[in-house]
Amino acid sequence: MSLAGEVLSRWAPIIRAVELVSGSNGRFDVTLDGELVFSKKAVGRFPRAGEVSGQLEKKLGPALDWRQS
Repeated sequence: MSLAGEVLSRWAPIIRAVELVSGSNGRFDVTLDGELVFSKKAVGRFPRAGEVSGQLEKKLGPALDWRQS
């Protein structure tokens, strides 16, 4: 699953948009409301599975149970 898909599967009802912006020099940053949540440059690697969601959960709260069974 893509990072955008992972984030949307957890918080879709409260997210207005997910924006993917091309960068240069292998840049991979994740921001939420203008605040840096993850930076590949800072840690020297891409995020591990669930790592970005863990950071977002600190700001957005636990994943929402928004899908009907």
